Amino acid sequence: MNKNLFFITATAILLIWGFNNSSAQNFTGFFNFNYDENEDRIILEISELDKEFLYVSSLASGVGSNELGLDRGKLNRSKVVKFIKAGNKILLIQPNYSFRAGSTNPDEVKAVEDAFAQSVLWGFKIEKQERGIYYVDLKSFLMQDAAGVEGILPGNYKLDETRSVLYLPGIKSFPKNSEFEALLTFTGKPSGRLVGSVTPTAGAVTVRQHHSFIELPDSNYKLREYDPRAGYFGIRYQDYAVPIEEPIEKRFISRHRLEKKNPGAKMSEPVEPIVYYVDRGAPEPIKSALIEGAEWWNQAFEAAGYKNAFIVKEMPEGADMLDVRFNVIQWVHRSTRGWSYGSTVTDPRTGEIIKGHVSLGSLRVRQDFMIAQGLLSPYGKDKSQVEKAKEMALARIRQLSAHEVGHTLGLSHAYSSSSEERSSVMDYPHPLVYLKNGVIDLSEAYDNKIGKWDIVSILYGYQDFPGGTNEKEALNEIIQNSLREGLSFLSDATAAGDVHPYTHQWDNGIKPYKELTRLMEIRKTALANFGANTIPDGEPYANLEDVLVPVYFFYRYQIIAAAKVVGGLNYRYALKGDNQLITQMLPAAEQMEALDALLKVVAPEELAIPENLIKMIPPKPMGYSRSQAENIAGKAGVAFDPLSAAEAVANMVFEKLTDCRRAQRLLEYKSRDANQPGLEAVLDKIIAQTWKKEKPGSYQGMLARITDNSFLMHLLRLAANPEASTEVKAIAVLKIQDLKDFAMQNKSISSGDGLNAHFAYAVLQIEEFEKNPEKFIQLKKTMPPQGAPIGME
Repeated sequence: MNKNLFFITATAILLIWGFNNSSAQNFTGFFNFNYDENEDRIILEISELDKEFLYVSSLASGVGSNELGLDRGKLNRSKVVKFIKAGNKILLIQPNYSFRAGSTNPDEVKAVEDAFAQSVLWGFKIEKQERGIYYVDLKSFLMQDAAGVEGILPGNYKLDETRSVLYLPGIKSFPKNSEFEALLTFTGKPSGRLVGSVTPTAGAVTVRQHHSFIELPDSNYKLREYDPRAGYFGIRYQDYAVPIEEPIEKRFISRHRLEKKNPGAKMSEPVEPIVYYVDRGAPEPIKSALIEGAEWWNQAFEAAGYKNAFIVKEMPEGADMLDVRFNVIQWVHRSTRGWSYGSTVTDPRTGEIIKGHVSLGSLRVRQDFMIAQGLLSPYGKDKSQVEKAKEMALARIRQLSAHEVGHTLGLSHAYSSSSEERSSVMDYPHPLVYLKNGVIDLSEAYDNKIGKWDIVSILYGYQDFPGGTNEKEALNEIIQNSLREGLSFLSDATAAGDVHPYTHQWDNGIKPYKELTRLMEIRKTALANFGANTIPDGEPYANLEDVLVPVYFFYRYQIIAAAKVVGGLNYRYALKGDNQLITQMLPAAEQMEALDALLKVVAPEELAIPENLIKMIPPKPMGYSRSQAENIAGKAGVAFDPLSAAEAVANMVFEKLTDCRRAQRLLEYKSRDANQPGLEAVLDKIIAQTWKKEKPGSYQGMLARITDNSFLMHLLRLAANPEASTEVKAIAVLKIQDLKDFAMQNKSISSGDGLNAHFAYAVLQIEEFEKNPEKFIQLKKTMPPQGAPIGME
């Protein structure tokens, strides 16, 4: 049928039915539909049944709470769907692409399709059928809680249809995508204060939810095989048509489509560049920093032989951030700092990335400025110090922009970068701070370019190979070259664990324990300078505590990294034949050096906050409040509590050192290699440097006793832990008994500075453990305030 005639005919039908009147609007595009304002409904035309398309739901407006995660622009997973007719209904059905048969035999394909469940996402009553076109009312589908807000809001919230409508400004249709939006209100009684802190009326939470119907890409996209050493996200599915001798699971990387105009040329422009657009709502100089950081990726694409393949611009005026035609970098506001994300709209069949969608939390830049503020104390006579603090914050935003864009190019985290001279922006970087002639220098806090590993990963994912090239061999050679250069790739599961010594979030240095010692000197200098010049004129002195937290706990992530050396395991994602290291226990000397560095952290003189600084932090004045997320959880009421700050550091150290999995490895390694330190030696050294070390007097003596008690509580917890092995528990109990004997001998001969009470309480706790060990499994303990992202552990 002639396209113009088709549109006239469809419009005439709508007029006859009353779907089109003075209050109605017609939309033509990927799907044609009619919106009736009086009825507040959308009548959708379905002209092709059984034709697959992509469906994505998202949040057009958010709640503004990092804890809830209901952010503006949050995408749900991409789904391949199709409309089918069943009786008097049209069903929206999602085929199951997790199980397939890559076969030319239709019966073999159908056998797999019928073996696994599909999902019917919605059922529509057929309002009218005319000339092969089905008309359905889309409103009920659009008014569903696709984002799961009801289940996320704390309390008893339900969708209130009387306060919910379709949202016309978000309803659009283009040749390859149709966009729909609804304004939904959830009413109920909140639980706790979280909802009330971000809504004008806590009993009514209104957000906009968005729905996109998107044309699937053509079949010209070229799949690229997944390699665990290459650093890509990907898709995987089971292919029941592969030969018996081959793996049934197929894996391919996720990436954008990128092709050279001149495939044989060493350097060529692309057929179509990858273009990213930055949120117009981002203020300057942040917007420029976002653009600059994202543009770094062009360095990697040039290395892969592409000219002008990666472009970053400001978002066109009036364009929609959720429009699938735009790769976007959006600036997201929340009431507290939180994570940033690199999400994608991806074809689940192939892994092709159709849209990159970066969400950057706006308060992260302020957190970095606060870290710099605490390190520099910049509000003295030298006004340039404030600019240095601001530049560090903007340097972080450039790096963060590059990092999250990297995710939307298909790349996962690369956490070994920090031990390989910043080889990737896909690591979580801690500011690299130096002491130069006794002065803190932030000029190299964050990198200003793409790293060596980033180029390797882009080569693997986007390199264009001339005809006749064996792609599998060429891709393997890219990885082998990187291994020869000393590069490696280790990602989330490795960094989140407690095993690998050179892979962690927000750490630095080839040897994590040496970097910890270096950070301690920087921290000591920053604390010595900390005071009135740390905050601007006119600000309450009580706010010094807010800035003190990131400085006092400046080494928190390096502590965790250094602890991984004790009982750690060095390993790689090795493949047969690639000659990588597979696994390797660490030398005993390194493990004990790391233990020494960690025990130095909890030495009283290191935990002490200068007396002049303690006197400078009063309780919060009227109009200002303490935050559990940002302030130290003290035991002194509204007064600042330096003892609890020290206790939090000690708990962090000993929680890691007495982890039952680390204890198990120490035991195992010792049984296999007599040169390994073993669990007993580690516990003995801790006891020697805490309980059995001579105590100083006064304030530092109190800090030493806090450290002793922290270790004892964690040792008792280890002995009671149901996940600990019998062998680990046996050694822990032995050391507990030794401590009991030591405390009993000393409680009667100690005097002054609370030592009698200290030893007596230790005996009491151990005796309580002997009667009721389960009591110590879940210890209530003081821990540092939120840290990641640099908040939440």
